[in-house]
Amino acid sequence: MHSVTNYYIWYRVAGDSAAARAAVDAALHDVSVEAGVTGRVLVRRDDPRTWMETYEHVADVARFERALAAAVARHALPGHAEGGVRHVEPFVALP
Repeated sequence: MHSVTNYYIWYRVAGDSAAARAAVDAALHDVSVEAGVTGRVLVRRDDPRTWMETYEHVADVARFERALAAAVARHALPGHAEGGVRHVEPFVALP
């Protein structure tokens, strides 16, 4: 059993970057309040339309995933991603 999981969620922003940023920031806030996990949003250095949300040291995966799913729906994040696709990739440390 793994003690913590790190989540990396990447996507290409479609449409208005400012509106996307406001929605992502609101979702990050909600996840922080609801799951106690502080996320960050990064932009790919050579492609400003590719963004990545990072959520590290997630101990309660079920609580986090519920909070993330609710925030994604509440703030309509797929609507800000090209094709509505957000790639969610969970990672754990090697033993």
